[in-house]
Amino acid sequence: MAITGSSSVQMRYRNIASWIETQIQQRVWQVGDRIPSVREMSRLQHVSPMTVMRAYEQLEADGWVEARPRSGFFVRPHYNKLAVDALARPQAQSQWLDTHQDVFDVISASHKGAYYPFGSAFPDPQLFPMQALGRAMARVLRQSSHPDHFTILPPGDSGLRRLIAQRYLRQGIKVSIDEIIITNGAIEALSLSLAAVTEPGDKVIIEAPAFYGVLQTLERLQLEAVPVTVDPETGVDIHALEHALASHSISACWLMSNFHNPTGASIPAPRRPDVVNLLVTYQVPLIEDDVYGELFFAEARPMPLKAYDTQGGVLHCGSFSKQLAPGFRVGWIAAGCYAMQIEKRQSVSSLAVGAPNQLAIADYLKQGGYDSHLRRLRETLFARQALIRAELKALLPASTRISQPKGGYFLWVELDKRVDTHILFQALRPYGVTIAPGALFASDGRFNHCFRLNVSVVGRQNTGALNNPQSLEGLKQIATSLSALSVQSTVTAEY
Repeated sequence: MAITGSSSVQMRYRNIASWIETQIQQRVWQVGDRIPSVREMSRLQHVSPMTVMRAYEQLEADGWVEARPRSGFFVRPHYNKLAVDALARPQAQSQWLDTHQDVFDVISASHKGAYYPFGSAFPDPQLFPMQALGRAMARVLRQSSHPDHFTILPPGDSGLRRLIAQRYLRQGIKVSIDEIIITNGAIEALSLSLAAVTEPGDKVIIEAPAFYGVLQTLERLQLEAVPVTVDPETGVDIHALEHALASHSISACWLMSNFHNPTGASIPAPRRPDVVNLLVTYQVPLIEDDVYGELFFAEARPMPLKAYDTQGGVLHCGSFSKQLAPGFRVGWIAAGCYAMQIEKRQSVSSLAVGAPNQLAIADYLKQGGYDSHLRRLRETLFARQALIRAELKALLPASTRISQPKGGYFLWVELDKRVDTHILFQALRPYGVTIAPGALFASDGRFNHCFRLNVSVVGRQNTGALNNPQSLEGLKQIATSLSALSVQSTVTAEY
């Protein structure tokens, strides 16, 4: 049967109303947003303004929008039930997602309403020179009118690479600008380095405990981990490292030389040449994760393993994210003899790093305030570590072992082996307190009684002053929740 003119008009305006309703349900238009005007929607849908008007009147009658005189139609608070957010719907679970769900939980909890995000992997944002970086960004945007300034391909901006090479040189390390590749943060630097020297199925030496980004990267690249123990006080066990090299066919070694995440340990200075020479003997490339190297508490920056590299086999990875500009996501690799391989890999993966971010950091470095900022940052981190560590020692059981790193912003806390810190993490969440439970840093459960604590944060409730009593409330809650769990475990054991 033929559709009458009236039925056709009715179908058109109902289709438009349904389309707008779906967009509101999907949160394309949120409460308070102005939806397209009648004239604009008429043009978009190729219908008459009267048809659009009827659609909008229908939406208003159904409670989706409201008309405001001489302003248009706006999305109103919904008395209708919104459709389930597509991102919240159950999805097919992969093994990777199952394995690393704890990581996602901790990251999410630390950045969604946590008053004391001790579980965060990022420093307190108040410690960064955001105004100076903003001025640097404004300068480069004003000065960079030529299109080529915003199409910086690998290996990255030559000015920034030159400034990084100069910082190496001031430490007595000769690094050519040609071996420096700018990356999207440290994770890309480390991932590209690992991918350049391995094939799926290869074995890679890593630390135990290991930064969870290491475990995720190895799993994604289908590599097998060979863990070597790290002691919070003495660093990586060089005898265990040698045993692993002798016992396995190792394709690469990934080590964090300074202020290891999560333990805060560093490789002792006398042992550093031995580590490099050992890997040279077995012809194994070394990927040096040195993102915390600038956060030292001593008089001078510890020498990276790259300083002892004479054959180009050390891929030194650094980043500005931990001490200057986390959101800028600018890192680098001093890639030695692997520079060309990594540059090619980057060209076919992420292609390039955001040009404005590179140029802004280069501008900031040229202004000369970076080292002054680093001195202030190190002083603050040292003071906060001392305060928080002392408070933890007073609050937690005497048997607790707390690391005392010489830099960085993490403490590694080892509790009684009967304690499961993932349960402690869950118990703390209602109080706005997070920790990073030990299960994140190994896949075999050996560190389940440990947790990592970020000492750069002193609580969202205060102004950052260390003498503010509220800055310690989060630590007191950790002790209270731990005590409650211990009592519960004892009662359970008795029955």
